[in-house]
Amino acid sequence: MQKSVRYNEGHALYLAFLARKEGTKRGFLSKKAAEASRWHEKWFALYQNVLFYFEGEQSGRPAGMYLLEGCSCERAPAPPRAGAGPGGARDALDKQYYFTVLFGHEGQKPLELRCEEQQDGKEWMEAIHQASYADILIEREVLMQKYIHLVQIVETEKIAANQLRHQLEDQDTEIERLKSEIIALNKTKERMRPYQSNQEEDDPDIKKIKKVQSFMRGWLCRRKWKTIVQDYICSPHAESMRKRNQIVFTMVEAESEYVHQLYILVNCFLRPLRMAASSKKPPISHDDVSSIFLNSETIMFLHEIFHQGLKARLANWPTLILADLFDILLPMLNIYQEFVRNHQYSLQVLANCKQNRDFDKLLKQYEANPACEGRMLETFLTYPMFQIPRYIITIHELLAHTPHEHVERKSLEFAKSKLEDLSRIMHDEVSDTENIRKNLAIERMIVEGCDILLDTSQTFIRQGATKNSNTIIVQQEWHSPLRSDRTLLLSGPDVLCSSSEDRPVWPMGVSVPGGDDIQAEAREKLALLKALSCGSGDNVRSENSCLLFPFFISTSGGPA
Repeated sequence: MQKSVRYNEGHALYLAFLARKEGTKRGFLSKKAAEASRWHEKWFALYQNVLFYFEGEQSGRPAGMYLLEGCSCERAPAPPRAGAGPGGARDALDKQYYFTVLFGHEGQKPLELRCEEQQDGKEWMEAIHQASYADILIEREVLMQKYIHLVQIVETEKIAANQLRHQLEDQDTEIERLKSEIIALNKTKERMRPYQSNQEEDDPDIKKIKKVQSFMRGWLCRRKWKTIVQDYICSPHAESMRKRNQIVFTMVEAESEYVHQLYILVNCFLRPLRMAASSKKPPISHDDVSSIFLNSETIMFLHEIFHQGLKARLANWPTLILADLFDILLPMLNIYQEFVRNHQYSLQVLANCKQNRDFDKLLKQYEANPACEGRMLETFLTYPMFQIPRYIITIHELLAHTPHEHVERKSLEFAKSKLEDLSRIMHDEVSDTENIRKNLAIERMIVEGCDILLDTSQTFIRQGATKNSNTIIVQQEWHSPLRSDRTLLLSGPDVLCSSSEDRPVWPMGVSVPGGDDIQAEAREKLALLKALSCGSGDNVRSENSCLLFPFFISTSGGPA
């Protein structure tokens, strides 16, 4: 007999009490009973991510509760009334508002609710959509970052206020000193100026002349500044600054879109799949979830902080200084190395998981979310692969419109060089990882294995077909008397001709049969080896001995 789930009833009653007093949304709703045609009116109260319902508004004890974490809410069509035609169904839809709460896992019947007013129903749906503990954590993280930023601003303002206070004190001292000097100069001037000059200065005509001269000087100064401003607006420097600002605005918009894509990846795929992996019948394991998404959540948090910094800098427009933000971001971008190195493997794990019907069905349900806009999970996993090159292109465009004497020039050049080094390292690591995976895949195709392919210094070049044989070519420094830099691996019962003196270089023991019929079959393969030797035939000899075995490794000194 299955045991019932135990829970703390006293704590649940206390939460119900808080919901009645401080609930996000409270009011009467009609709840559909187990019978398909019966509705019961209950008094509902939503507190955080728990929905309580009571028999009446004055009831002290809840009749039941629902946990809304991981749930979704959607509008439901109004069922037509019994005995009513299309007009009756339309009247029912106009009068009452129906919606359904989906719990996101099988075996749980949806909660069907209705209310009398359409606006009230929309408010209930919005409140249930926001009743998520995960959203509260994200909002708390954003608020904490804002709080830290404000604390830094306050500390900076305090330091600036102290500096201004000292400057004001010094300026007051300087003003007092200048006042005393002016008073002394005025006394000296009064003693030296004759009495007649005082009478001339008091002449009304002289005052009029001085007033006209002052007006003309002001008009000339204003006209000069207007000309200077107009010339600057039409100058190449101003045009370059306008383009630079436009690049910054575009970068902020692209960063906002990228953060939104990461938010969808984490909240519509990663977190729901983690919950599914913890279920009783998991369609996917936690290890596979970690292999597919790796550190996607950390990347999202990093770019949310960077995006907040960009928006704060836009508030100080037209002064746009971004280099210090990149100085903070650059040391943290190393997390992309692990994500990029794991990308191909994550896609392989995802493809293997899709073989499970339950997982494939669940994934299609997540991809049908309107927020995904018809895009698949593979598309969202690919977005971080292009972010570092996008930053490199953006900084390159910024440098193209940043003067050499600009305060950010050196910082942006340093950021560009660091990003290029990081991109180069990630490209090399991905190439090495993919090369090893391809070589191991080929080695596993061989029945008894192949030690040559287990050497990590080999580089995969090409795989194709030569008539009826599958040909796999890898580049390898072959230390043998033939001095070759090529390794040709032919699969199938191939017959190739070589001299007996070269037999010590073959990787396995083989028999050496004879006969004219075998020699005739080997002519085509011999022509292939001569072509790989640039037609010289120095490394391939046509003699009366031949080799017949399932796998054959031949060397050639031809160019790559």
